[in-house]
Amino acid sequence: MSFDARALSALDFPRVLSALAERSATTLGAERARALRPSDDARRIARELDEVEDALFGVSLSLGGIQDIRDLHARAGEGRVLAGQELLNAAYSLDGAMTVKRAINANSRGPLRELAVDLGDHSELVRRVLSALDRDGGVRDDASPRLRDLRKRIEPLRGRIRERLAATLDKWADVLQEHIVTIRRDRYVLPVQASRVGQVQGIIVDASATGQTYFVEPAAVTQLNNELTRLILDEEAEVRRILTELSGLLASDAAVPMTLAVIGELDLIAAKARLARDWRLNRPEQVEGGSYDLREVRHPLIENPVANDLALGETKLLLITGPNMGGKTATIKTLGLAVLMHQCGMYVAAASARLPVVRDVLVDIGDEQSIEASLSTFASHLKHLRYVLRHAAPDTLVLVDELGSGTDPNEGAALAQALIECLLTQDARGVITSHLSPLKLFALETPGLKNASMGFDVDTLAPTYALQVGQPGRSFALAIAQRMGLPADVLGRAEDLLGPDAGLMERMLEGLERERADLRAQLDATAAARRDAEAELGRVRAERETLEARRNEMLAEASQKAESLYADAVERVRTLRARAQEDSARPRVMQELRELRVAAQKTRPAPAPREDRGDPIRVGSSVDVPAYNASGQVLELRGDDLVVQLGVMKVGVKRRDVRLKQEPKPQAPKTRGPRFTGTAPTASLKELQLRGMGVEEAVEELRTAILEAHALKETPLRVVHGKGQGVLRRLLREYLKNDKKVESFHDAEPNQGGHGVTIVNIRR
Repeated sequence: MSFDARALSALDFPRVLSALAERSATTLGAERARALRPSDDARRIARELDEVEDALFGVSLSLGGIQDIRDLHARAGEGRVLAGQELLNAAYSLDGAMTVKRAINANSRGPLRELAVDLGDHSELVRRVLSALDRDGGVRDDASPRLRDLRKRIEPLRGRIRERLAATLDKWADVLQEHIVTIRRDRYVLPVQASRVGQVQGIIVDASATGQTYFVEPAAVTQLNNELTRLILDEEAEVRRILTELSGLLASDAAVPMTLAVIGELDLIAAKARLARDWRLNRPEQVEGGSYDLREVRHPLIENPVANDLALGETKLLLITGPNMGGKTATIKTLGLAVLMHQCGMYVAAASARLPVVRDVLVDIGDEQSIEASLSTFASHLKHLRYVLRHAAPDTLVLVDELGSGTDPNEGAALAQALIECLLTQDARGVITSHLSPLKLFALETPGLKNASMGFDVDTLAPTYALQVGQPGRSFALAIAQRMGLPADVLGRAEDLLGPDAGLMERMLEGLERERADLRAQLDATAAARRDAEAELGRVRAERETLEARRNEMLAEASQKAESLYADAVERVRTLRARAQEDSARPRVMQELRELRVAAQKTRPAPAPREDRGDPIRVGSSVDVPAYNASGQVLELRGDDLVVQLGVMKVGVKRRDVRLKQEPKPQAPKTRGPRFTGTAPTASLKELQLRGMGVEEAVEELRTAILEAHALKETPLRVVHGKGQGVLRRLLREYLKNDKKVESFHDAEPNQGGHGVTIVNIRR
C-alpha cells in the first residue's frame, strides 16, 4: 500500500526531499531523492540504513564529475554519431563510476560493497575514447594512421598556398582592398576592389556584405586549393568514422544503464549521509509491536527547535490540549516526519528512536475548505476522518489535528469522543490535538488514552513548546485577555457567564501545575544534592588516586634502594669469595661473612606477627590425646592422620581426635641467625642457640654454623636446642649424621645442659 500523497504534503515531507536533493552530487541522485517514498518493507529499510551507516563511517562517496549520460547512450543506441565532447563526457563519467567501485571495495564495511557489484567494467571504452580524443573533445592526430597521414599533408600544403599568395601581393597591390591573404569558404583568397576585379585572373569565391570587395582565388593557387579541399574532406570523413566507431562502442556497452542506476542509488545514499551530518540525525532502531519511543526528538525543519520525548505503546493515543501557537501541530508533524524518514532509510532527528514499520500514516492536518467544491472546514475534516477510520489499524500511525473543531463545541466534543473510542477499538496508535475540555476528562477515565499538553508561561504569554505528558492543557483564554488589557468588567462578566462549574477544570489544572512545579523543584534539589555527592565522591577518589600514586612512588623508591643495597652486598660477597680462594685469607673471609650476615640480620625489620589462618597443628606441636589421657608431641603429618610421641610410645591418631595444647612459648632471643655467644661454660666452645625455632629454620642455621666453623677451623660447636619432647633434638641429629663436615657429636655433660645440648666436633 502506497503512502497517501496528501498526508506526505501535510507533514512537510517534500521539504525534506528537497533538502536531500540539494545534497546530491549528480542529477541521477537528485532525481532519485525527489522521487523517494516511504517503504513498508522492514528488510529493505534495515538494508538502506546499513548503507547510510557505511557511507557515514566507512566509505567517503565522491561522485562529483559523474554526469547523467542516459541520453547519450540512448542516442548512440539509435545509431547517431556523438560529438567528441559528448563521448568525452561519457568516458569521464564511466571512469568515475569505476573509481567509486574501487573505493567501495577498499573501504566498505559490507553493505555498499554488495551494491557496487552491479557497477560495470567500462575500461575498454574509456581507454579507447581517452586515447582518441583530446581534452577539448577533438580527435587526436594519432587516433588512426590515415588521420595522422592526412594531417601531415594538410599543414605543409597550407604553407605552400600562403607562400605563393604572399608572393603575388606586391604584384596586385594596386587592385587589392587590403594587403592580406585571407580564407573564405575554406579556400585561400585575396580581397580585390570590386571596381577592378576584372584585372585579376582567378575565381570569385565570395563578396563582402557591402559589395565593395570581392574575394578572388588567383589561378596560380587554384590547383593547390583544390588539393587542400580534397584533403580536408578526407580528414573530415576519417574523423567522422572514428567518432562513429566510438559511438558504436558506447551503444554496445550493455552495462551502462545498470551502472548509471547504481550511481544514482549511491548518490542518494551519500546525500542521506550528508543530511545526517548537517542536521545531526541519528539512526533509529526498528521494533515490532506498534510501540514508539523517541528521546529528545525535534522537528528537523524548524530552526532551534525544542526537543521532547514521545512514547506510544501502552498509551495507544496521546491527546494534546492547550492554547493555540503552543506547538501542538509541530509535535504531530515531528512524529510523522520521524516515521516517514525512518521508512525512507534515513536517520531521524532524535537522540534515540525506537520505531515500528507502519503500513500508512493517516493524517488530518490543516484546513482545506473550498468554495468551488462546496466544502466547509468541518466538511473537509469529516472527509479526512472518514478515510482515517476506514484504514486505522495497529500497523498505521494516526495524526489528527484540532479534532472536533469547525462546528458546535458540544456536538464536536461528542463526535470527537466517539471517533477516539472507535480508534481505540481498532487498536490504532497516534497523536490527536484538540481544544475541547470534555475530551480532557474523557482521557482521564479511558485506558489507552492519555492527556498531554504543551508548556505555556502565563507571565510572559509565551509557549515553551515543551511536551508535558500526563497533564491536560489549559486554554489560558481569560488570563491572556487580562494581560492584553481587556476591561475588568468584561472579564468579570465572562467569568459569571461561565459559572462556578465551568472554571472547575481550569482550577484543577492550575493546582496540578503547582504540584508539578513543587515536584520539579524537589527533583532539582535532589539532583543538585546528587551532583554535590558525586563531586565529593570524585574528590575522594582523586585523593585516593593521589595517595595510591604516592604509595607507588614510595614503593618504587624503596625497591630502588633495596636493589642498590642488594647490588652492594653482591659485590662485597663476590670480592670476599675471590679472596676466599686463598687458603691464608679464608678464615678472615669467613669471619667477615659471619659479621656481614649478623649485621644484615640486625638491620632487617622484625616480621609482623601473622595471623595463623591454616591448621595450627604441625610437626613439633604439643597436643592432648583424650583417648589415651596423655599429652605428646607431633612427629609426622599424614593428611588427616598424625603420629604422636606419647612418652616412649608412638601412636597414630586422627586429627579430629587431638587437641592443640597451648604452652607458653620460650622467650626467643632478640637477634636471629646463628647465635654464637661467649657465655658457654667452656670459653673455647662456640655456642649456637636454636631454642624456639622451627625445624627447617633450625636445620638451616645449624648447616650455616657448621660451614663457618669448618672454614674457620673452630671445634667443637655447642648447639643448644632444649629438651622438650626431643623432636628438635632428634631431627637435628639426623642432619648431623649426614653432614660430611661433622666428625662426631654427643650430649653435653649433665651439668652443662645434658640432653638439651649437643656437642658437635667439626672435622679438621
